[in-house]
Amino acid sequence: MEIKTYKIGFIGAGVMGKSMAKNLLQAGYNLNTYTRTKSKAVELIELGATWKDSVAELASDSDIVISIVGYPSDVEQIYLSENGVLNNLKSGSYIIDMTTSSPLLTEKIASIAKEKGIHSLDAPVSGGDIGARNGKLTIMVGGEQQAFKTVLPLFQVMGENIILQGESGAGQHTKMCNQITIASNMIGVCEAITYAEKAGLNPERVLESITTGAAGSWSLTNLAPRMIKGDYEPGFYVKHFIKDMTIALETAKEMNLTTPGLELSLSLYQRLAESGEEDSGTQALIKLFK
Repeated sequence: MEIKTYKIGFIGAGVMGKSMAKNLLQAGYNLNTYTRTKSKAVELIELGATWKDSVAELASDSDIVISIVGYPSDVEQIYLSENGVLNNLKSGSYIIDMTTSSPLLTEKIASIAKEKGIHSLDAPVSGGDIGARNGKLTIMVGGEQQAFKTVLPLFQVMGENIILQGESGAGQHTKMCNQITIASNMIGVCEAITYAEKAGLNPERVLESITTGAAGSWSLTNLAPRMIKGDYEPGFYVKHFIKDMTIALETAKEMNLTTPGLELSLSLYQRLAESGEEDSGTQALIKLFK
């Protein structure tokens, strides 16, 4: 069966999800959509998506369900509740959760899905609002090889660095590695910009020198310019980064792993959120240094 004939059910139309769903629509896929706030899905509906009034209704009329929502509690509700995906999706279908969520929850969902004959993939992403808009996300996948091969054309519409990391949960563990790396890096980016300004340098010119050298990173290239301009609009929310770092820290502790850089970054972002910045982009961390 050609994947273009599959009905895709897409749950979530936030900063990331809306662009991802839009790219699928523009690539010619048949899309059902549901999100808690219907107004967020208006643009998708105008592009041809079919609105569904509930998760259950969407699941019963879809062959593949993709979700990207806020928190593990949302993922659990969407998939495991009585009116959730797994109780309403037919056997032989596919679920792809692209939320950054708990590896343990992912494994639980995959186990229940398998009992029902449903193929499960966890596929969290990195690349922010820019990557989602341009279809250039990094997609980290956990699950069975055959399921991955079947849905790969969908991933290729949304991203360009797409790697199957292992069994169910491996995608989430890989995303934790990603977030741990970013956590300490963001502190370094903020300190570097603050140092440049205090030293009387032009921080934009400093970036021209350091982004292409050994200090280079996605955050330095894409978020540092926003920091300098005072643009704190969310490509990725502070509150969601706190959620991700908390999952990473809890999972690391379960593995008896010490992560001091992660702990420091989490404490700084919690301070930032307490000052009223939880709905700002992660680049707002610079405010603590200024």
